[in-house]
Amino acid sequence: MTRTLPKMGLDGVLADESAICLIDEEQGRLQYRGYALGDLAEQASFEEVAYLLMKGDLPMEQELNAWKHVLTEEESIPEWVGRCLGDMASFSHPMDFLRTGVSLLGIIDPEANDPSHEANVRKTIKLMARIPMLITWLPCCSLKKSAISSSSPETSGTEPVGASTAETLLYHLTGSRDSAKANELEVSLNLYAEHEFNASTFAARVTASTLADLYGAVVTAIATLKGPLHGGANEEVANMLMAIGQPSKAEAWVHGRLARKERVMGFGHRVLKQEDPRSMIIKRRAGTLSEKLGEMKWFEMAEMIERTMRYEKGLLPNLDFYTAVVYLLLRIPLEAFTPIFVASRVVGWCAHITEQQDHNRLIRPRAAYIGHGKREYVPIQYRLSGGRSPANSETN
Repeated sequence: MTRTLPKMGLDGVLADESAICLIDEEQGRLQYRGYALGDLAEQASFEEVAYLLMKGDLPMEQELNAWKHVLTEEESIPEWVGRCLGDMASFSHPMDFLRTGVSLLGIIDPEANDPSHEANVRKTIKLMARIPMLITWLPCCSLKKSAISSSSPETSGTEPVGASTAETLLYHLTGSRDSAKANELEVSLNLYAEHEFNASTFAARVTASTLADLYGAVVTAIATLKGPLHGGANEEVANMLMAIGQPSKAEAWVHGRLARKERVMGFGHRVLKQEDPRSMIIKRRAGTLSEKLGEMKWFEMAEMIERTMRYEKGLLPNLDFYTAVVYLLLRIPLEAFTPIFVASRVVGWCAHITEQQDHNRLIRPRAAYIGHGKREYVPIQYRLSGGRSPANSETN
């Protein structure tokens, strides 16, 4: 009997069914619950997209207002969590800080261990509201404000009234209340919100399939996203652009990198072999924003790198590549790039966790064994090099 070996990294393997996100590899299409991502990204608010992912349909105006109201009510970080986190943000990696913060939030939530659909939606709302607040604790936050309590003297009056997730993040990280800039950040949040069975989402579903609580599954996802092969690519692209410095140096820099067989970040995608439609959207936004701000250096540099990579390697940019340009233009600190990813993708994670637990079966794949065949145990006193017994040894 011939056995078919699995593909390394589960390439192309269908692990389960999902009604949340469609990735059409052939046509290069992406849909959230049937809606074209291009339409959602540039026309919907992040709160609308989050509602869609969690509830299954776009909200009516009254439903969206109620959704936003509950998000606002849940923003404050409980005081006990604040005391536990203390000064941790000043010395820990931002992703470790967020992971620990989410874990602490789970400890105090009385519904933490309730895997029902309704409870998971309520917990999702809390995380959507509180993760942006945790991000404001990071040292890179320009306002250096504590989010322990919205009524504390340190924070009262600092936030725009009724601010969206994008407005809150932009204000705390850059001090800007520019609605047009917040809209650019919101587009990126919509693009990052969900992407089927990516590494962090699948890891979250594996955790959720054991009937672990939603907070624990999100902690799993954050730990997975921290890995440099999954999250953080937009930060690496920004570092690359700053290292190159000028558009005139970009082509030579890429050639040197390729000659040394070193990776150029922000290119290629494990699933999308055609052009990433998310990249096309964010590239257009990056170009328009660059012209509006009169700051073309980053975009021109990125275009030169893209042309060179297309010609030399046949590789296309992914979402992270031009997102780095947008975030640089918005003056967002580099340390906040991946935490912003968390603030967006948490809703996708929670939608998958909820879907998994609504129709649960423990995820337990198999592995194709490629180790030794059967070997006989030799007592340690008779063991020689290679595990041979004295009876079979040439020196006996």
